[in-house]
Amino acid sequence: MLLVSREEELDSLLALRRVAAHLGELAVTTDRSAEPPPVAALVCDDEVATVQLPARGVPVVHLFSGGRGPEGTGVAEVTGMAGMAGPALRWLHRPDWLPAAEPLGPGVRAAGTLAPVRTARDRNRTGALLLLSLWGVPDDEVRAFTDGPLRALVRAAADHAGHCDVVCDTGLAAVRSSLAADGTPEAVRLHRAADVDVDALHAGSEVFLASPTLAAVGLAQARHAPLCFLPPLGAAQRALAERVRRVVPVPVAEGHAGKPLPYVPPADTLWQAVDSPGDDLRGAQRIARSLRQLSLAPL
Repeated sequence: MLLVSREEELDSLLALRRVAAHLGELAVTTDRSAEPPPVAALVCDDEVATVQLPARGVPVVHLFSGGRGPEGTGVAEVTGMAGMAGPALRWLHRPDWLPAAEPLGPGVRAAGTLAPVRTARDRNRTGALLLLSLWGVPDDEVRAFTDGPLRALVRAAADHAGHCDVVCDTGLAAVRSSLAADGTPEAVRLHRAADVDVDALHAGSEVFLASPTLAAVGLAQARHAPLCFLPPLGAAQRALAERVRRVVPVPVAEGHAGKPLPYVPPADTLWQAVDSPGDDLRGAQRIARSLRQLSLAPL
């Protein structure tokens, strides 16, 4: 089984991991040129791979992991599947309770929530997890955030929780430079998302601040955990934050010098408007099942 994702996009990376966790004993590879060709492929967001793999006889399950289409501009391209070619089973990561930006296009199925394989948090939790996505964010917004609010947010999170793990998908150099300019506290650790188990870090953290992404929302929803959004960066994050906050009153940390962290409601209060039946949380299992079926009976 071939697994393909964008390692520098948080939603894509974590979606792939969460589905792969349900593939059980199936052998998997990330080598696109593997011989003999894999029996099937899960492709998260990489439209080029979805076009090329069927030409090698590899059937594809294509997953849009964060509600963003081929242009990275929104969900319109996802629902219409603009730019897609070749046979593929097409899924869109979208929790059942999340207001849709657009109707689903022909042949596209909503997967529900891609929950982590382990939905329990550690009994003894400490520290904060700051989960930052800079993928697809305009350079000027990245600079304004890393030169300003980021330092105040990281320091406040570390002071509040004792220590802070900062995890980002891309832009690691800019984040490291920003924190170093302020004198990175010993209680702050910086990681690249592709190099750590993000879901495990969340399970052990008491405080959770995250960019508005479906990966982060799914973590908090599945584990019935508190969540605070970081300032939304880029059009896609702003649109998702607005849709989430129509249903779930997730506070937004603006990083102001006087009060960088807002009050975060307890989980019971935060998630009271969301009826989370088990079926919605089985999005990863649903996609894994379609992969198994496709490997046995290709399109």
